[in-house]
Amino acid sequence: MKINLIIAFSVFSLLTMAQEQKQYKIRTIAFYNLENLFDTENDTLIFDDDRTPEGKDNWTLERYHRKLDNLSQVLVEIGSEVTKTSPDIIGICEVENLKVIEDLVNHTTLLPKDYGIVHFDSPDERGIDVALLYKKNAFMPTSFDSRRLLLINDNGERNYTRDQLIVGGLLDDEQFYFLVNHWPSRSGGEARSRPNRIAAAKLSRRIVDSIQRLDISSKIIGMGDFNDDPDNDSFKKILRTQLEPTELVENVDQHEQVNLINPMEKLYRKGVGSLAYRDKWNLFDQIYFTENLINPDDEKYQFWKAGVFKAPYLLTKKGQYKGYPFRTYAGGSYAGGYSDHFPVYMYLIKEAPDLISTSEQQ
Repeated sequence: MKINLIIAFSVFSLLTMAQEQKQYKIRTIAFYNLENLFDTENDTLIFDDDRTPEGKDNWTLERYHRKLDNLSQVLVEIGSEVTKTSPDIIGICEVENLKVIEDLVNHTTLLPKDYGIVHFDSPDERGIDVALLYKKNAFMPTSFDSRRLLLINDNGERNYTRDQLIVGGLLDDEQFYFLVNHWPSRSGGEARSRPNRIAAAKLSRRIVDSIQRLDISSKIIGMGDFNDDPDNDSFKKILRTQLEPTELVENVDQHEQVNLINPMEKLYRKGVGSLAYRDKWNLFDQIYFTENLINPDDEKYQFWKAGVFKAPYLLTKKGQYKGYPFRTYAGGSYAGGYSDHFPVYMYLIKEAPDLISTSEQQ
């Protein structure tokens, strides 16, 4: 009798614990610089001659398809340790055109995930663009636009670069806006090229402010390869990003509202990077968001955590660049790797009492 009572009490305790255990819906937001995903055809309107079979890189169909194999493997795994599935939203950059993006999402690895594409052609001289991929069962775009960054070089000539992409829509039943960026590079040196990234940051800030003027409760997530670290002026003085919501109050005046949080800054302070150059790690790939994604409302999506995706196969195993991202070309020679950047990601989470599992189908 005593044994039966103990068993009954144990079963009751387990049931009570199961009822008390909260279930959550988790969405993964990711960004990945694909490092020159070009097709093999020569486009006479852009500087893509190197990425052709006859060009310096000897860019053949075999190498192109291996690149697609590699990138699709990475994209399907980002965040999957927690969600058991691929990201729901993926910002990408360094893609030549819509065709290469379609080849990527239609790869046998990614095709079952049913990704949609939002893409515009940018005026970049190299012909590289940004784009947004989204799972059709998670996100429904309702608006999209491409904002041009106008830059003038020292000779008074137009410096053509990437547009900034804005996509609005419903993530499940919540309105979100996603900004995808690839800011001007540090070619010519960090100091000399800094004004270009300051200009890019000003454009990004104007986009955020314009969205919030229409709806102060807008949830905005910016992502990209910014070619700047979290502590650079473009972030701290122009975008005015902060680590914690409590910091925001001290910086607000009657004309300006500092309301962007950058979780990558904390990672950067710990020495985490997404790319390496001359034995120095930088965290150029970042994700920031509006402070209303840090809130106590369990019924709405909120920020959980962010990270840099560093699967072992993404690291160079030996040689001069050991530990660096395993890239497609290294030292001028074909290496057959993935990218010269690591992907970055963040999780959104909300309570879902009726959900059996934290993972979504596909």
